[in-house]
Amino acid sequence: MLGSDKKDLQERIANEGWGKQFLVKRKQNGNWGDGFYQPKWISTHYTLLDLRNLNLSPNHKPVKEPIQEVLNTSKAKDGGIQLGSSTSQHSDVCVNGMFLNYASYFNVPEKELESIVDSLLNEIMHDGGFNCRTTRSGASHSSLHSTISVLEGLLEFQKAGFTYRKDDISSAIKSAEEFILIHRLFLSDRTGKIIHKDFLKLSYPSRWKYDILRALDYFQKAERKWDERIDEAITVIQKKRNKYGTWNMQAAHPGQLHFVMEKAGKPSRWNTLRAMRVLKYYQRNKNYS
Repeated sequence: MLGSDKKDLQERIANEGWGKQFLVKRKQNGNWGDGFYQPKWISTHYTLLDLRNLNLSPNHKPVKEPIQEVLNTSKAKDGGIQLGSSTSQHSDVCVNGMFLNYASYFNVPEKELESIVDSLLNEIMHDGGFNCRTTRSGASHSSLHSTISVLEGLLEFQKAGFTYRKDDISSAIKSAEEFILIHRLFLSDRTGKIIHKDFLKLSYPSRWKYDILRALDYFQKAERKWDERIDEAITVIQKKRNKYGTWNMQAAHPGQLHFVMEKAGKPSRWNTLRAMRVLKYYQRNKNYS
C-alpha cells in the first residue's frame, strides 16, 4: 500500500534486487568506482545516494564505513567535502547537499556534520537559493540544480532530529523553497518561459540534476501545504501519466552505471512511485484525480 511503513521490507533491500546489486559492487577497500567521486555514476558518492534513495536500512554498517572515511580524511578548509585539490579551499555546494542527505539518513553523529552545515549556510545567495558555481567560476543567480540538492540535505538533517543551527536551517530552507516557487518550478521569473526543457523530463536517478518531479517529491516529503505556484507542474505530471496509470522513464543522464535499473521510453517504477506519492499528498489540499 502506498505510504505504508514496512520495516520487514526495508530489511530485505540489502539482500534482494537493486539494493543487493549495488552492495555487491563494493570493492575490498570499502569504496565503489575509483573513489569518492569518480567516475560518474558508479563512484562511492553516487552509489551512497542511490542506496539512500532506495531506503536501505539506516543502520547498514558497510554503508556507514565509507561515509566515516570521507569525514575523517576529506574535509575542505570551508568544512565541506573535498573532491580534490581544486576544492581544498572551497568545497562543492551540490556535493555537500547530497552528502548531508545520505549521511544524515545513515545516522552519522550530528557533531560530525556541523561543518558541512556551516559551509552550506555560508553559500546562501541573495535570491535565497544556492549555486555550486559560486565557489568555482562565480555566479550571480541561484541554480535549481544546486538548490534542490541542498534542500534535500537540510531536510534530511532536520528529519534526523538534529538541532544544530536549527533556526538558521529553517530560514535557509524557507528561502530556498521560495526560490523554487517563484519560478513555479520550471518557469523564468522574468519572462514566464520554460527555463530548460529538461526540467520537464522525468529522469531517475536524478543525480545532481533538477526536474519538476524531483522538486514536487521534495515538497511532499517536507509536508508543505498547497501553493498555487506548483499548479502548472502538477498539471504537467498529470499529462505524462500513461493510460494504465504509470509514468515512463523519459531520459537517462549519460555516464557509467553499475547496472541499468530502467530503460528510457518504458514505464518506470521509480517515476510512477514518485508521481503517485505527489498526487496522493496534494489530493488533501486540492482535488487532483
